[in-house]
Amino acid sequence: MSLPKLFLAASLVAAAHAGAQTAPAPGTSGTMVIVPANGEVRHANDQATVTFAVEEFDKDKAAAAARVNRKMKEGTEIVRRADPKAELKTQGYYTYPVYPEPPLQPLPASRTPARPVPDGWRVGQYLEVKTTNLAALPKTAAAAQKVLQINGVSFGLAPATEKLLDDRRILETYRNLNERIASIARAMGRQSADAVLETVDFEGSGNYGGRPEMQSAMVSGARMKAADQEMPEPSFEPGETTLQMRLVGKVKFK
Repeated sequence: MSLPKLFLAASLVAAAHAGAQTAPAPGTSGTMVIVPANGEVRHANDQATVTFAVEEFDKDKAAAAARVNRKMKEGTEIVRRADPKAELKTQGYYTYPVYPEPPLQPLPASRTPARPVPDGWRVGQYLEVKTTNLAALPKTAAAAQKVLQINGVSFGLAPATEKLLDDRRILETYRNLNERIASIARAMGRQSADAVLETVDFEGSGNYGGRPEMQSAMVSGARMKAADQEMPEPSFEPGETTLQMRLVGKVKFK
């Protein structure tokens, strides 16, 4: 290649490179941007819900019911004395017959099966206890276990705590929205002041999210027989709850 042609080719390449560097960016005036944001807060669980149960079996239905009624009343009084501020609610009273196991060998076709007669009756009832006195919970549960059995334990947040965390969660989520808007503005070569927030969707009415997610510890109780001797205190680990929020903002750049 001759020198003039080489010089011309180099000039064209340099001009093309310079043109690419100076090409104007797409205009962003009036651009609408959908910005998702997230917020999360954590707090130690400060409320426990304990479900106690009592169950009796007897050939005499009335006898089984009488023992259930007596033990439930006694257990309820024990819990009230141990934790006067606890919320108590009895629920789930049940009575049903217990039938013997069917014979291993099938009956002859000619014989009409006899109407089954129950071996006895099973009667039971539940007591739900809500308390924020977690320090005394092991002692309260041990006292109640002398009469009742623990059917289940769950931990969560007291209503007042959840309300406080809800305020913090909204603040955290809105702060994250502002941070994302600032990042998007920088990426577009604009100032944050150029962004006008037109809509904030806290409801998650589209596919933006829904109700706040909540995670809480759950401890299952095992059945234990009442004993006259001192009942060892059960061990509980309340854990913590994480509350999350997701919102979507619509931002328009001037």
